[in-house]
Amino acid sequence: MVLVNNSDRRTQRELRLLRAYLVVSTVLMSIVSLAAFRRASDRPHFEEIDVERINVVEKDGRLRFVLANSQRSPGAVSRGQLITKAGGRPGLIFYNDEGDENGGLIFGGKRVNGSVEAGGHLSFDRYGQDQVIALTYEESGGKLSQGLTILDRPPQYFQDIDARRDTILKMPDGPAKDSAWRAWALWQGGAPFGAPRLFIGRDKRKAAVLELKDQTGRSRLRLVVDSLGTGRIEFLNDSGRVVYSIPASESPNK
Repeated sequence: MVLVNNSDRRTQRELRLLRAYLVVSTVLMSIVSLAAFRRASDRPHFEEIDVERINVVEKDGRLRFVLANSQRSPGAVSRGQLITKAGGRPGLIFYNDEGDENGGLIFGGKRVNGSVEAGGHLSFDRYGQDQVIALTYEESGGKLSQGLTILDRPPQYFQDIDARRDTILKMPDGPAKDSAWRAWALWQGGAPFGAPRLFIGRDKRKAAVLELKDQTGRSRLRLVVDSLGTGRIEFLNDSGRVVYSIPASESPNK
C-alpha cells in the first residue's frame, strides 16, 4: 500500500486546476479570435437607420459628397472658402477633387397660405463656377415649370467676379462707373455670371418649349406647342420681339 502525503495531494490538485484553466483559456481565446475575425471581415448591416447628415470622404478627409437634412446641409464652398451660409439645402451636395462644390441634388415642397411652394433641382457646376447643367422643377404662386437648362459660365471664380463688382459699386455714379459696368460684363463674356443658352421643357405659360438663346441669355429661336395645342417656330431679334414665325399666319404671344 502506497501512502500519499498531503503535499502530493495538493500538487496533484493544482495540476488538475492548471490543466482546466489552460483548456478553458484556449477555448475562450478561440471564440474571441473568431469573433474578431468575423467583425473584421463582415460588413455592418442595418435594416433601417435615422441620420441627419452623412459625409462621404476620401482617405485624406476630403469631402466627395454630403447627404443632409435642411438644418445640417453645408454652405457652398469655392477655392476652399465658405461663400454662403450653411442650411436650407436638403439633399446631396457634390464636391470635386479639390474639395470645392460642383453640383448637387436638392428638393423641397410645402403649402404657404394655401399656395404650393415646391421645387427639385439636380445640377452640375463648371469648375470654380455655378451650374452649367440643371434639371429643375419649380412651382410657386400658381405657376409651374419644369425642364432642362444648359448655361454658359465664365472661367473666373465667384470671388474674383464679386471683388471687381464690389469695387465698381463703391465708385460715384457717372460715365466712369457706367463704363466700368460694361467692361465688367465684357470681361465675363458679355453676361454677368453667365447666361442660359438652352431650355427644353414646360414653361409657366403651360407651353412645351425648346428655346435657344444667345451668349447674353436673350431668346433667339423658339419651338413651341402652346397650351391650346398649337405649334409654331419663332425667330426673335435682340430686343426679344418675334420677327418671323412659322406658320406666318400665327400671331404669337409676345
